[in-house]
Amino acid sequence: MKPPIWTQPPPPPRQRALGREEIVAAGILVADEGGPDSITMKNVAEQLGPYSPMALYRYVHSKEGLIDLMLDAAAGEVPVPEAPSGNWREDLHTLAADTREMVLTHPWYAELTHTRAPVGPNTMRRLEFMLTVLTEQGAALGDAMSYAALIDRHIIGSGLQEAEESRTHLALGLHDGHALVAALAPIRELAEAGGHRLLTRWLSEPITSPEDQFELGLGFLLDGIAARLRG
Repeated sequence: MKPPIWTQPPPPPRQRALGREEIVAAGILVADEGGPDSITMKNVAEQLGPYSPMALYRYVHSKEGLIDLMLDAAAGEVPVPEAPSGNWREDLHTLAADTREMVLTHPWYAELTHTRAPVGPNTMRRLEFMLTVLTEQGAALGDAMSYAALIDRHIIGSGLQEAEESRTHLALGLHDGHALVAALAPIRELAEAGGHRLLTRWLSEPITSPEDQFELGLGFLLDGIAARLRG
């Protein structure tokens, strides 16, 4: 793995309208439209206009460097307060919900965030806030890091699942909950034939929304952290 871009030499002075900021913005547009596999220097150069892929390397060093910058730029879209409010649960809930919105906006983030070291300035600022919230409530630093990691795994895992389900639903033409329930009819019939009463009933009713599932899981995590903090 190549070292993070922040440990490498800074970019040269910008030329005309080209600089790191423009390259990163173009990379995000490419990834938003085509997913992680679409991130190539050629595609990003075409998004920018009259530039060759080689012109981009001077500013981002490599594709990995571009991904470093894109991940941190996306993390920078998550509002991070200057200091905890005093309501630790609300602070973490809001940060998690805002992070989820970012991940839904940029589904590629969930797929790529674990491929690079999380050392960008926006990424570290967000994590520092989470650690501050938790340690101010009495959590040991190691425990606080574990709690923060569990919350982020829930966010990223949910984001990955929702992105995959969305792609599958679009491919199958399942545009709403009713269409999904109708598509599950053969499975429901199998469950009914097998005498699985509760499963049959669940397959006959509207599916729990991803938002509700996310909130339920986040609530479990925060309840567990609260119990640990009280202990």
